[in-house]
Amino acid sequence: MGTAGKDDERARAANIFDVARLAGVSHQTVSRVLNDLPNVRPATRQRVEQAIKQLRYRPSPAARALVTRRSRTIGLITTGSPDYGPSSTVLHFNEAARDARYAVSMASMLDSDPPSLRSAAELLLRQNVEAIVLASAHRGAFEAITTMELGVPLIVVEAGDRPGVRTVAIDQYRGARRAVRHLVELGHTSILHLAGPADSADANERERGWRDELADNGLVAREPGTGDWSPGSGYRFGRALGTSVPFTAIFVANDQMALGVIHALGQRGIDVPGDVSLVGFDDIPEAEHFAPPLTTMRQDFDGLGRDVMATLLSVLSDDDAAPLPPAVPELVVRESTAHPPS
Repeated sequence: MGTAGKDDERARAANIFDVARLAGVSHQTVSRVLNDLPNVRPATRQRVEQAIKQLRYRPSPAARALVTRRSRTIGLITTGSPDYGPSSTVLHFNEAARDARYAVSMASMLDSDPPSLRSAAELLLRQNVEAIVLASAHRGAFEAITTMELGVPLIVVEAGDRPGVRTVAIDQYRGARRAVRHLVELGHTSILHLAGPADSADANERERGWRDELADNGLVAREPGTGDWSPGSGYRFGRALGTSVPFTAIFVANDQMALGVIHALGQRGIDVPGDVSLVGFDDIPEAEHFAPPLTTMRQDFDGLGRDVMATLLSVLSDDDAAPLPPAVPELVVRESTAHPPS
């Protein structure tokens, strides 16, 4: 087959979603251009028309009608256990969606294996959702869902940079650096870290922030421990800590694990903060009632949920607005940190 034949085959195979991907817009916007409807920016209309020409796309009557069949429904996929942070984010996202007169259809699962994710996405797509939001604690979930031809916009709630995908997140890296800097400013020079699961983007970013803040202050980062976000894993870490190499502070990747660490240290006769200072992350409602009350990094999960919906609305309307910058957690100083013992 010659080049012209191949071009004709590609043109016949092109659909409205191919045009949308090439133009960098939603399929609803392509349909608005095909129907010559208003509320499309001139630059956006030009990109769509150029993509149509490049793909030699011939719209079908069904494609022309797509814009009129808006479901005002968003698909939301969540994975992992219902911890405080993810649950709060989902709650406030749902509230923001209702305020915008959108319904949310949810698919929740503990694991993020590719077959389960594909099934969840296909179920949502059969409900004619206008977009899908992925809020997952596992890096593998992102890899699995981006191999699918969704045909609708995808918003990912995850720390870190994902080229070509619109992400919304809280700045875990800068939050971790601020937590460690607080300990350094108190005079601590040997600061351990209990990290979250290795497949968690948030945990990875917090560990990276811990390492970089120590390095910038000329301090050594010893091999971190790894937990699973639960108090039990923090307790096991605290019980297993050796005393042959001295340390005076621990940065724990979340408050739940910090609770377990405090419990274990107390059983060993190690006082917090008299002997060891401790900083957590999240500022769960119970943090101020720990014994001692926990110094931690407060995350604005309410704001994150609203930012996810605001980003989604921007994508659906093909707004060229820049992505929202990630919020930085706030240091909340309580009684679990102090100057190191002399």
